Amino acid sequence: MEAIGGRARIAAPVNSFGRDGAMFKALKGMLAGASEPIADDERDAAGKPRVTLARALKHGWLEVWYQPKVSLQTHHWVGAEALIRLRHPELGILGPGAFLPGASEADMLTLTETVIRTALRDWNDCAAVGMPGLHLAVNVPASAFVEIPIARIIREERPKSDKWPGLILEVTEDEIVHDLQMANEVANELRQQNCSLAIDDFGAGYSSLGRLRQLPFSELKIDRAYVMDCHLDKMKAGMLESIIELARRFGLKTVAEGIESSHESHKLQGLGVAVGQGFLFAKPMSKEDLLTRISATTGKRRVEQPRAWWQFGAVPTLRTG
Repeated sequence: MEAIGGRARIAAPVNSFGRDGAMFKALKGMLAGASEPIADDERDAAGKPRVTLARALKHGWLEVWYQPKVSLQTHHWVGAEALIRLRHPELGILGPGAFLPGASEADMLTLTETVIRTALRDWNDCAAVGMPGLHLAVNVPASAFVEIPIARIIREERPKSDKWPGLILEVTEDEIVHDLQMANEVANELRQQNCSLAIDDFGAGYSSLGRLRQLPFSELKIDRAYVMDCHLDKMKAGMLESIIELARRFGLKTVAEGIESSHESHKLQGLGVAVGQGFLFAKPMSKEDLLTRISATTGKRRVEQPRAWWQFGAVPTLRTG
């Protein structure tokens, strides 16, 4: 899990959607400056580019990549998590750790909204090459449910096909347990759009297993800390058994993230984990690579589309209130 590519905690929600707000200004800046060269004031004393989320948004350097999620029973792809990457004109492809630290709340909200819109569009391309059942997922900070009209965006921009499996919005347990009423309201709105919530990084927070029944989630993603060497560590295996059993009782699908060895995969499958994600199966890849891999499996050829200047795809809509 990366949280739209790297978990960046957002403390308190901010109102950024007015015409004079930070959200509008950020989006206006993106549209105006996507092809501008790197200015001198965007470099450090040694001449190396300073890379921040704000600059990436301004210049249109961001791309949504995907990491497949695999059925541990069939080894077929069943979903993919949206992750963010930065394609820098001088530094190449950068991971989220290079540009998310220190990002403003407004920029993180802009990023979240745009990734949601992108994932809704990208499903159509996955379906076109023969994999309509691919369930895409997006990491969302809890504050986004207050600041962004997520349910309305999904309602207006969701694929119209009856084969669309919905969108999964992943939220960490420690962000959501503080406002269970809000979580339940959001979950009810999302269900109306065939979408659901997933508990991300379960086990890394401080909530007890018993609180699972209070959380309105349909999927539980087990933190990498429990997955690593689970075939060797009896204590981890015991904890996994407890988590999986409770998830089964509450009707939650289990997803193990960070699987890197076949030994871990076999152990998790034996314990009853349904879905796996990690380098063992596939590393994060660009949308183009994802579609190429799907096409090679299904035999359905891609219809090549000209690459949009806006890295996320279509030009984003400016929301002004």
